[in-house]
Amino acid sequence: MRAAVVVFPGSNCDRDLAVAFEQAGFDVSMVWHKDASLPQGIDIVGIPGGFSYGDYLRCGAIAAQSPICKAVVEHTERGGYALGVCNGFQVLTETGILPGALLRNAGLKYICKTVELKVETSNSVFTEGYNAGDVIGIPIAHHDGNYYADDETLAALRAEDRIAFTYTDNPNGARDDIAGILSANRRVLGMMPHPERAADAGHGGTDGVALFRALAGALTPA
Repeated sequence: MRAAVVVFPGSNCDRDLAVAFEQAGFDVSMVWHKDASLPQGIDIVGIPGGFSYGDYLRCGAIAAQSPICKAVVEHTERGGYALGVCNGFQVLTETGILPGALLRNAGLKYICKTVELKVETSNSVFTEGYNAGDVIGIPIAHHDGNYYADDETLAALRAEDRIAFTYTDNPNGARDDIAGILSANRRVLGMMPHPERAADAGHGGTDGVALFRALAGALTPA
C-alpha cells in the first residue's frame, strides 16, 4: 500500500498525516507542490492541513493551481483515492474534486478543540471501520471551516449518502452540520476535523485510527 502526502508552503500537518498512514501500514512518499506528477503506484493521496501559501486569496485557492494538484485531479479522475483534511478539504473544493466551499467560521474566530462527530455512513473505504450513528471525538483547528453548498448540492449529498461526518454541536456554522463529504464515486473524502491528530493515545485520543486502518484493509491487494 502506497500513500503520497502533498507538501505545500505553509503545510503544518503533513508529517502528522504521513505518520498516521505509516502506522496503518502504508509506505509513504512526501511530494512537493512543484512536482508535476505523483510517484508511480500510489494508492491514495493525502492533502494535509495547514495554511498553504499563507491562505492568501481564499484558503486553498493558490494551492489548487499548483503543478501537483493538476496531477491529483488526474489521479482522482482515473478513480484514485484521496483524503483531504482541513486545508486539504479546502484544496479539494477549490480544485473542483469535491463540491461546495469552506467559508469563514460563523463566529469569525479560529477554533481549536476536540469536537464530537457523528458518523453518517459506513459505506465508504474511509468510514467502514465505524458504524453509522457512532459518535467519535476528533480535533478541529480552523478559521474557515464553515461548509457551504447550495440547496441542490446538499440534496444530492443527502440522497447519495455522501455526507460522511456531521458535527453533533456545530462549531462553525456549516450547513447541515457537515464536517466531511465524499465524492460521487466515494473514493475521495474531504473533512475539516483532523483524524491524524486522534491516532495516538499519547496525543489524547485514538478515534481516528479506525479511518486509517479501514483504508489499509480496503486498499490491500487481494
